[in-house]
Amino acid sequence: MRIDDILTRDKTLFSFEFFPPKTDNGWSALSARLAAFEALEPSFVSVTYGAGGSTRDKTNALVKHLAAETSLDPIPHLTCVGHSKKDIGELLTGYAEVGIDNLLALRGDKPQEGIADSDFSYGADLVKHIKSFNGRAFGVGVAGYPEGHPETPNRLTQMEHLKAKVDAGADWICTQLFFDNNAFYDWKERCELSGINAPILAGIMPITSIANMKSMAELAGGTNFPAALQRRLMRCQDDPDAVRNVGISWAAEQCADLLDHDVREIHFFTMNQSSATEDIYKSLGVTSSSKLR
Repeated sequence: MRIDDILTRDKTLFSFEFFPPKTDNGWSALSARLAAFEALEPSFVSVTYGAGGSTRDKTNALVKHLAAETSLDPIPHLTCVGHSKKDIGELLTGYAEVGIDNLLALRGDKPQEGIADSDFSYGADLVKHIKSFNGRAFGVGVAGYPEGHPETPNRLTQMEHLKAKVDAGADWICTQLFFDNNAFYDWKERCELSGINAPILAGIMPITSIANMKSMAELAGGTNFPAALQRRLMRCQDDPDAVRNVGISWAAEQCADLLDHDVREIHFFTMNQSSATEDIYKSLGVTSSSKLR
């Protein structure tokens, strides 16, 4: 189902992000959790694509498995970095053949070992290319950065880049994770002032350990960790269970506040772990997304 139809169907949209495991044990662990994710009835799930396409085959395998063997509606990520138009065309053809309706188009991270030549300089270029594909009319999502992108410190330029992606045909925006809802509300208002009217999915990722928080700081450069959150975590930093509870509680408070402010689209970065997402649902008084639709 195309994203515009999903948004019409679901008054409240909760979606999840998975990454393709790199090991057999990782695949087994995710497979064992899929039933729990299905029970939460997300509107869709997205599947990441490693830097420079480093997980291309694994991403394809997971997307096709989810589409064929589960009730989950998968949306694969595609990236510009290190890809030719021919590479992207082959991927689009493959996804069209298995009935994929939507894609998340990203510029992508640069792999540590360097990158090959690419036919796409910016995310907007990839959006245009996908929209010109003759084999299927894909819905296309793009990324937004409420607290800024580390490679584009000029916030005005950053908004111009986002506007260019939407003008190129992007159907929705999924944000980077954030922990300060006020930063999100301000950024959302700046989007409106810039003429960006595409639906926006708010990205939420619960902190489950101190190591997990440090990893987020590396992977999502520019993300702010509010003092109030850090104080809570510092009080219990030597108690892993308490740290996890604080992180999930903060994320749940974020979700409740977003819903109270009529933000009806929330995207959970699950790290392939179902329990934290389940706990957030419970804190909202629901057992599945269908209870909010």
